[in-house]
Amino acid sequence: MRFGAQPLFHGWIVVAGAFLTMFLGFGIVYSFAAFIDALETEFGASRTGVSLVYSVSSFLYFSLGALSGVVADRLGPRIMVCVGLLAVGIGLIAASFGQSLLLVGVAFALGTGLGNGLSYVPSVGAVQHWFVRKRGFASGLAVAGIGVGMLLMPPLAAALIGVFGWRVAMAVLGVLALLGALVATLMVESSPQRRGLGPDGDPPPKEAPAGGPLPGTPWAQAVRSRPFRLLYLASFLVALGLFIPFVHLVPYAQGQGIGRAQAVLLLSLVGVGSTAGRFVLGGIADRLGRRRALGGMLVGLAVMMAFWAVADGFWGLAFFAVIYGLFYGGFVALIPALTMDYFGAHSVSGLIGALYTSVAVGTFAGPALAGVAYDLLQDYTLPIVLAAVANLLAAGCMALLSEPAQWRAQAEAGG
Repeated sequence: MRFGAQPLFHGWIVVAGAFLTMFLGFGIVYSFAAFIDALETEFGASRTGVSLVYSVSSFLYFSLGALSGVVADRLGPRIMVCVGLLAVGIGLIAASFGQSLLLVGVAFALGTGLGNGLSYVPSVGAVQHWFVRKRGFASGLAVAGIGVGMLLMPPLAAALIGVFGWRVAMAVLGVLALLGALVATLMVESSPQRRGLGPDGDPPPKEAPAGGPLPGTPWAQAVRSRPFRLLYLASFLVALGLFIPFVHLVPYAQGQGIGRAQAVLLLSLVGVGSTAGRFVLGGIADRLGRRRALGGMLVGLAVMMAFWAVADGFWGLAFFAVIYGLFYGGFVALIPALTMDYFGAHSVSGLIGALYTSVAVGTFAGPALAGVAYDLLQDYTLPIVLAAVANLLAAGCMALLSEPAQWRAQAEAGG
């Protein structure tokens, strides 16, 4: 394939496949918000029950990354992407036939949780093999599929619900996931050497022939290292507050007297900022240094959480939503790239998945604890402020890390 006068580097096809995987998988997860009113009308669903569906799905897809990443390192990412999107599609089609909230919720949560858990880490891990100089930018483009999915899939679901009802809408989204499985599976692969290429389109390195062992730190050695421990702790601390806006921003805004339509729009604005962050901040980080840039983004998340605590009215919350989304998108883009920077290609998908187990715990606990705090205090200030503090502590973890090249040199010198 050619792009202008130059042949298109195949790594960008892999990026497009990862983008499609995340656009469908995560876009469908975020579209669940569009089904809430219909489910409440048909089944008398409570906010607690609806929140639990999202929490279970999120916990599953971040937890399963540890398994799917290891399998992808051994068998390649294609089978995991295919099985993952098939699970999403089958889960939604099954949910469309549910005759109770429990059955709908279980099918939706298991389908999207298992599906994204199997496909996310392998797809984003595959991208890391194809780039060095532009790794942050390429990762940002790939995970931008999450932000674009957040932006486009909920309105699509709402339109389908308005015309055909929620059951047909779920079935249609399920069919889209099944079709996407066929396309993405053909696009995602992890070995440029097998195509006679090196990262960034350079000639393949002589020390890494096709089919040979990949360079880098083995999984068991990497997870015991200081960089991994600090990255793991930082990811956990960030995750405690990272998804609180996704669950509580809409009811927070409605509590301020903002109408439901504008409150839901705030969530879309997080998606706008997130998409921009994944496109823009990943490329900037490639030039400034990815470790330093990630630390700055964590400080930015802390500042924006503090701003949320005092924001008033739609426009104040809209500003929060866009800028918070910007830093959130940058964080998601850089974690996989930094993992590759520190540990190389040897077990990169497995290591990314292992890191995301920390996000799984934080994601499950943070929004739920914020809900408990609100039920007790009738106010969101305490969980928002604690989330800001957690982000500052995460930034401190990044400050304690040495640069990837420096750490690798020390590790090699130490044997």
